[in-house]
Order: sequence, then structure tokens, then C-alpha cells
Amino acid sequence: MSTDNLIGRTVAGYRLLSHVGEGGTATVYKAEHPERGLVALKVLRTRLAQDPVAIKRFLREAEFGTRIKHPNIVQTYEYGETEDLYYLAMEWVDGEALEKFASRSGRLAPALVATIIEQIGNALAAAHKQNIIHRDLKPANIQYNPATQRAVLLDFGIARDADLKPEERLTRTGFFVGTLQYVAPEALSGELVNEQADVYSLATIAYYLLAGTLPYSGRSPRELFQQLLSQPPIPLNQAVKGLRFPDAVEAAIMAGLERDLTKRSKTVDEFTSRLCTALRAPEDKKGGFLKSLFGK
Repeated sequence: MSTDNLIGRTVAGYRLLSHVGEGGTATVYKAEHPERGLVALKVLRTRLAQDPVAIKRFLREAEFGTRIKHPNIVQTYEYGETEDLYYLAMEWVDGEALEKFASRSGRLAPALVATIIEQIGNALAAAHKQNIIHRDLKPANIQYNPATQRAVLLDFGIARDADLKPEERLTRTGFFVGTLQYVAPEALSGELVNEQADVYSLATIAYYLLAGTLPYSGRSPRELFQQLLSQPPIPLNQAVKGLRFPDAVEAAIMAGLERDLTKRSKTVDEFTSRLCTALRAPEDKKGGFLKSLFGK
């Protein structure tokens, strides 16, 4: 039976209720467990069950999940193999992908952006303390609940251990992993990256949530790839005509997007603290944030 059609089946005690989503290597189901209640069950695709690299990457994601404990990182319960399936059981997180929420809502209020970025920044800091680099940070990999304003970081499928020996890496040199719109320029060569690559991706997310657009205008993968390699990002206050942010907000964002690693924010803590402080700054005598944003 294909892992794409497992609804109704019980896997390692988890009864699969409905299909949630899928990627190139795995399918995610909403499932029910007699003790844990609702969970998200990720199942490696059947066609990859004999692929040693795919299996190793899947199990590495699961192992990373057990190493990091943080309220803004999806909790991993257990993982293993049963019959012909590799599975990963995780916390069921209410809400929707931040990508979907932001697309529906349009540009988000600065205070809300600060709330979201602070949570994800703290989650990344916890991962980095375990020497885990996410490498695929993007709105689609963040679950957001508008009712509680809780943001949860998902999918460590292409994360890597910063302590990993080069000969143990699963990505070939010369090939980059991640999502082009959010990946750091230094990752494009396929070389090993450090936590500053996650800083860059987090800054790109903040830029997108505030401006409703991305820091590069490339419309095709080829054009975007070339821009990332050769051009600076569009300054935040030039992203949308008539939309302006306080200088401190723009400076914090652009520091996270610096191509030069000696100028980019060194850690997610540094970036998050600087940006959220700027976003939450009290109004000035000329009308404050709203006037800066809307010219009123």
C-alpha cells in the first residue's frame, strides 16, 4: 500500500484520520493515539523506503526533534520503522502555515511581526545551542495560530548538525538545499553554512511579513539566483512605494540580510533583539510608527 493512501490504517498505534500535506520525501497525516490524543504523523514515501540517503535524512530529522525542547518548536514524540514504513510522530499544532495566513492577511502590523519573529528567533536559538542549523526557514515551515498568536517552527528535514564531519554530509558539494526565495547567498554554492544562514532567512521572513514582498525581485529561479549572487537586496523602505518604516526597523532588517558575513547579525538572538526592540519602539513626537508607515 502506498504511503500516499494510508487513511484509516493504524501505524505503530497511531490511527491515521486525514491527509495534512506532503513533500518530495514524506506525507503528513493527522492521527490519533490512545494516550497522546491527536498527533501529526510523518511517513516516508514507500518509493524511498530502500533509499539509504532518504532514510538517513528522515531519521536525522527525527533525532534532531528529540534533541530540541522548546515551546516554539514542534515536539517530537517518537520515531521508528514498522512493517514497510518509517514514521515520525509529532505534536499536533493547531493553526495554519504562516505562509497561508500572511497571504490572506496582507502586510502584518509591526507589533504582530515582533511577536512572531521573537518566537521563531527564540526557537532557532534553542536549535543553534544544540548545534543544529535549520537551513529551510520559510513561512511554509512555520505553523501559526491567529487565536493564540503562537508560532511553531516545523520541518527539520534538511537541517544539519554543525558538528558533523564533512564526509558525513548528505548534501553533495556544489548543490544547495533550502528554498531559493529565503536561502542565504552563501548557501548557493552548496558549501556548509553556519547559523548566520538562518539569520538571513529569518530576516527575509520579517521583511516579507512587514512589506508583503521579498527583498529580491527576480521572477524566475534563474533570475533570482543571479540576483542573490550579484546584487544587494532592495532596501526595506524602497520595497513598496509610499510604505516607510522607522530607520531602526530598516537597519535591523538589512543587517540580517547582509551578504558580507562580517556585517550580518552574528546570531539570531542579536538579530531578534534588535528588530523586535525597533518594532516595539514607542511613538515619537511626530506621530510615531503609524505615521512612518502610512504618512498620516
